[in-house]
Formats: sequence, C-alpha cells, structure tokens
Amino acid sequence: MGGKSSKHEIAKTKRSSSFHDLHFEVINILTKSFYIRNLVSKKRRRMLVEGYDLDMSYITDRLLAMSFPAEHMRAVYRNPLWQVKAVLDMRHQEHYKVYNLCIEETYDPEHFYSRVERYPFDDNHVPPLEMIKLLCESVHSWLSSDPKNIAVIHCMAGKGRTGLMVCSYLVYTGMSAEEALQLYAHKRTTNNEGVSIPSQRRYVGYWNNIISFPRGVHSGTPDVNLPKRCSRELLRVRLYDTINTDAVFFVVSELQEVTGQLHRPAMELSRSSCRPVKKGNQRNTNHKYYVSCIEDEEEGSKLESEEPRVVVQMDTENSIIYQKTCLDHYFDKPLQVSGDVRVIFYQKMIGSRFFYACFNTAFIRNSMLQFSIRDLDKVGSRGRSICGPSFCLELLFGPANPKCSLVHPHDDDNDDDDDDKHFSHD
Repeated sequence: MGGKSSKHEIAKTKRSSSFHDLHFEVINILTKSFYIRNLVSKKRRRMLVEGYDLDMSYITDRLLAMSFPAEHMRAVYRNPLWQVKAVLDMRHQEHYKVYNLCIEETYDPEHFYSRVERYPFDDNHVPPLEMIKLLCESVHSWLSSDPKNIAVIHCMAGKGRTGLMVCSYLVYTGMSAEEALQLYAHKRTTNNEGVSIPSQRRYVGYWNNIISFPRGVHSGTPDVNLPKRCSRELLRVRLYDTINTDAVFFVVSELQEVTGQLHRPAMELSRSSCRPVKKGNQRNTNHKYYVSCIEDEEEGSKLESEEPRVVVQMDTENSIIYQKTCLDHYFDKPLQVSGDVRVIFYQKMIGSRFFYACFNTAFIRNSMLQFSIRDLDKVGSRGRSICGPSFCLELLFGPANPKCSLVHPHDDDNDDDDDDKHFSHD
C-alpha cells in the first residue's frame, strides 16, 4: 500500500509540475506578443529595449515612469516584472530605486533587491499633501546620494498617479506646476495628455503653492509649508443647469489617518440627494457676494487683464436660479469637513457614477467652490448627459476660521500659476 501511495504522489507531483510549466510557458509566449500590451497602454509611450517592449518612459535622465511590473496572467497586458528587472539591471545595475503608488497591488520587494518604497493611494484619486512631501524627500535623498542613481515611479497604468508624483517632484526641484505637467505629458504620452484628471492636476497646483525657495532654486532643498488641517462647514451642494434628471445622489467623504500606515482611506461623512429648486423655497433672502478668479480656458491660469468677477451666491430669491434647472441640497446641520475631501455624484445611491471632485479645505479662499464640467473627474457620457451648457457644481461653505487660513509662498511673487480654482460661469 505504501508503494502504491508513493507512486500516486509522484505522478500527481509530476502532473502538477507539468501544468505549472505549461502555464508559465503560455504566459511567456503571450508576453512576447506586443499587440495586447500596446492595446492596453493606449497613448502612453513605450520603450523597445533588447527585444522587450515595455510601457515606460524617461521623464528626465533620472526619473523613469512606468506601468505596474506584473507577474502571472497580469503580465500578459502589463509590464512583465522579469523583463522590467532585466532592463533596469542592464541599464542601471545597483543604481535604481522603485516607488510603488498602488494600493490595489504589490509584489515582493526582493525582486528589486529590496530597493522599493510604497506610497499607496486610490486609483484615479489624490494623495494627502503629507505623502507627496515624504515621497519628494525620499526621491531627492536617493538621487542626491549618487549621480548615477535614478528613481522609477509607477502606479497601475503608470499615468495619473505616477504623473501627479513625478510632477510634484519636478516642482520640488524648481519647475512651475504648469512646466512640470507639460514636460510629463510630452515625455509620457503620444497625444500630450499626461495627468488628465482635474483633481490630480489641482493637487500639483496645491503642491506648487506651498513650495518656496528662499535660498534660490539651486541652493538646497525648498521649504515646504504644509497647511494646517482646516475644518469648514459645508452648507449646501448645488448643481446649476442640469438636464434629463430630477435627482442626483452624492456622497461626501474625507481621507482619514490610520495609525501605522501611509494610506488614508476615504471615510464617508454624509450621503443624500440634490432635488429641484422650487421658487419661494429658498432659505436665505440676503444677497451675498463672493470674488471668483477668471480662468483662461486653454491654459487654466488667471488672465492678468481681467479683474476678479463678483459671483452671486445663488441661495437667494435672485431670478438667476430660475433661468436654469437647479438641483440642490441644504444640510439641516452644517457638515464639518477638513483636509482632503471627496464628493462623488451618482445616478442612484447604489448605481452608476456621474463624476466627482477632490479638494483640500485649506485652499478654499472664499465661501464658495465652483467647478465647471471640465474641472470634474471622470465625466463620461452618462455624466455629460445631465449637464447643460452652463453647468456648474457649487459647494457653499460657512465662514472660515482665520487661524487656519493658508499663507501661499508665491503670493508675494505675483505668481499666476495658481491652481486654487474658484471657477465662475456665465
């Protein structure tokens, strides 16, 4: 009996080994097919190195952006990890460090000789400014330790989150936000669309606003003035000029610190719906006004020739709110929000997403944030279907606490590259 059992186990082991070898061989053959990976990488630039076709790009001589170094079946359409390792070993030997931004996937750091650091945040979203600071300091320390060293930064697709962090580091070295975003777009993509998610671009602008070089750009590391956590009262959510719908659902959340980990998960604060504004049902009959910056449609920067525009707070009996369909929601009790906030809009409370926006409360200069459709994230055909020509999302806040007002290092320099956007609409 013992002999038969032993033979059975050996045969089973051989079959398992054969299946594993076949599985690996199939993956190996598929990874040599460039078609699937080219299809997945879309407009991202690729490199052909020693017969390997990889989704990676040098943004500078010392900054390399790439998609996720994958194993198993994912390697069929992402960068195969063993190919990435072979290319990095061949080109940079012991002089590279890998920065993984994914929260959804990881790998054994030993593949890259333990020269791996993780700064995880959610796909298509933004990191806390504190995380940007930590990554920039780490990259700067690594690159400064040896002129041969390079930093390899990746998320899953190697575009949005990667671009946000690469651009933030470029700003850390002295570039303006717009210069960094343009360089990344040119070097990483064939259609010049690098960091395309507005909230991610907004956070590069935030980062630009808290960086200063008191000793000069090329004289040591910059000063980083991280804003204090600023609490604001959200009073109302309004969607101006909506079509094809009489209700839009939303969820408000903010990033929460978790002891012992860098990743800050989004914690839900409130969920409700915006309903049609009815004449005579406004809560405030006092007219209030807020200053709004004029934005250049193409460049996204303030026009020097324009004066700030006065925007009417539209929770009055002013007739402007009846010229278009408005959906809004007043909070019976003001909603306290602070730090990094995310507002997501849905067709149904459990259903398809329309769009969303991320912002930091420390950068709210007045009491109203306004977002046109081009300032919202992931607006697909479903989201556009409810937006009229003058569509605008408005978030109305209570008065700010003077103690948490943000001092911008660039304010004294008349810097026009300011991504703290208070959008106005016509």
